[in-house]
Amino acid sequence: MSVLDIISQRKETAFSFELLPPLKGNNIDKLYDTIDSLREFEPAYINITDHRSEYVFKDMGNGTYTRQRLRRRPGSVAVAAAIKNKYDITVVPHILCSGFTREDTEYELLDLQFLGIYDLLVLRGDKAPDEKTFSPEKNGNAHALDLAHQIQDFNKGIFVDGSQMLVTKTPFNFGVACYPEKHEESPNLDRDIYWLKQKQEAGAQYAVTQLFYDNTKYFNFVSMARDAGISIPIIPGIKPLSKQSQLSVIPKTFKVDLPKDLVSEALKLHSDEEMKQLGIEWGIQQCKELIKAGVPSLHFYALGATESVKEIAKGIYK
Repeated sequence: MSVLDIISQRKETAFSFELLPPLKGNNIDKLYDTIDSLREFEPAYINITDHRSEYVFKDMGNGTYTRQRLRRRPGSVAVAAAIKNKYDITVVPHILCSGFTREDTEYELLDLQFLGIYDLLVLRGDKAPDEKTFSPEKNGNAHALDLAHQIQDFNKGIFVDGSQMLVTKTPFNFGVACYPEKHEESPNLDRDIYWLKQKQEAGAQYAVTQLFYDNTKYFNFVSMARDAGISIPIIPGIKPLSKQSQLSVIPKTFKVDLPKDLVSEALKLHSDEEMKQLGIEWGIQQCKELIKAGVPSLHFYALGATESVKEIAKGIYK
């Protein structure tokens, strides 16, 4: 079943989380440990992030440098396949514009077809570290909407070069990202809503939000989306605070506001352990309110916060 089928058929709010592939040279055991730790809450699906290759300049030792492509983590395809094989659970690899050509994407889709993985999360991805603004690879997709159109063409049996597939298989289902406090590059929230509707019309079956800590922002965003004719499920993305440094790092990195009440309590604390406990308590309160409002699923960003996610899940699912 697709992610949409899974969350639509559940009577209770579904639980899911996101994992980061291990750094190059490390094994997958830590990811398995995370999954084992959270399996008791019956995750409906697991997302696997992907990351663009970077370009670095290597000293050739003769006074010259050569520009080389560097990838620090394996792609989401292999990790998704390993998890699916071990746990027999729906996996959702991320598919990016950033760092990939249209041909790269096409071969990822072919690999996923062979592996029997048909759920995707379609994203533009971040700009390269040395870029001021995002720029696609040569013959790459510039926007998530372009990537969605490529996937739909693939579903129809059309390759990038316009040729027809000899054999077509199960079509891909996909979700997209959305931003209750708007994307950092968007001029306003109305424009974000406009692009989300375009993604829905391009075949997106659901949307997952950027992390947020103020439920009012989420509820307002959903209301605006519905008024604009967006009918797909909008799944809230949750990341519990676990370190004092996140008071400044998270707003800077993700361009989100922290609620006044949360900040007031956080400023009274003296250690990361105290912040972790506050993050758990806030997360439970936040998730209970979302569940009461009837959200179809809760999606947790578990990186660096597995223990906190487990405690929140205990507080809302047990």
